Amino acid sequence: MQGSEKIRLATVGTGYFSRFHYAAWARIPEVELLGVCSVDNDSMSDVVDQYDVAFSNDNFTAMLDEVKPDLVDIITPPDTHTEFVMACVERGITVICQKPFTQNYQQAKALVEQINAHNGQVIIHENFRFQPWYIKLKSLLEQNVLGQLYQVTFSLRPGDGQGPQAYLERQPYFQQMERFLIHETAIHFIDVFRYLFGEMTSVFADLRRINPVIKGEDAGLLVFNFENGTRGLLDGNRLSDHNAKNCRLTMGEMRIEGEKGVLSLSGDGKISFRICGDTQMLNIAYEWLDCDFGGDSVYNLQRYVIDQLMQGAYVVNNAQDYLQNLKIAELAYQSNASRKALDCNHDEVS
Repeated sequence: MQGSEKIRLATVGTGYFSRFHYAAWARIPEVELLGVCSVDNDSMSDVVDQYDVAFSNDNFTAMLDEVKPDLVDIITPPDTHTEFVMACVERGITVICQKPFTQNYQQAKALVEQINAHNGQVIIHENFRFQPWYIKLKSLLEQNVLGQLYQVTFSLRPGDGQGPQAYLERQPYFQQMERFLIHETAIHFIDVFRYLFGEMTSVFADLRRINPVIKGEDAGLLVFNFENGTRGLLDGNRLSDHNAKNCRLTMGEMRIEGEKGVLSLSGDGKISFRICGDTQMLNIAYEWLDCDFGGDSVYNLQRYVIDQLMQGAYVVNNAQDYLQNLKIAELAYQSNASRKALDCNHDEVS
């Protein structure tokens, strides 16, 4: 795609979260949305009308062969991803694929092998690391404001998981997922932790289900150790909320501790710093746009991908790299079953 004037885009999926993808694509002038595929004709028609799309079809391969896109954005549930990804890869089309990518690590590993065999390019739409507060925290850590890092704690508290109607209004399939907290939600923070603190050496998990109407786990503790000596704690509970106007903005609160002080992220996206030995919290000013999802993180990711593709440059969170996130998530489930900490580099995924 390097040097092309316009990237020909096609998409598949018109569900709840796709609205953020389409809104972001409309703001990227180097991209032209030419085709949409969906099994939901009503929502597909809405997208076609809103974004003036030339071609739509409920048959994915027929759309690909008609539109001949340079790039396909797959915005569908994970049980469709292998089929859709390979249909693109076999045609030499670059792919952006929504997380969790596949239904488990083994499927993802097999799919990556097929992608590599075709020299395909598949990028996972993991947008949390593109949320502006994490970009700012990354910059602060690179400036060494904390010195030696001791521990990071993230309290995941979206507050949307209580009662028999939990998740039904927005993403009802959440109730039927046999693996939920880690596979659907904590995978974001595994990626964020690796982005901020580097590679993990071990994981320990203690998971449970609180709301009986869902099939999977909705609360749990995950403890990570990192190569740089930092320890991480992800304390997740989807039933509890936190002090924020919008509990889904950051989905919780973060605290990063080091020898020089503490960085804190609030539920409203505010970052503060306390110098070790002091009592005053200093506000860290930075600019971000409170737009669409997670501080405009969907646009941030898609803008980044297009910039990299047009320059012929490396793109983070390609399918091969993303496998490590999925391996850590799988090891978390095995750790919960075995009640043991597992090695992220050497323990095999069963």
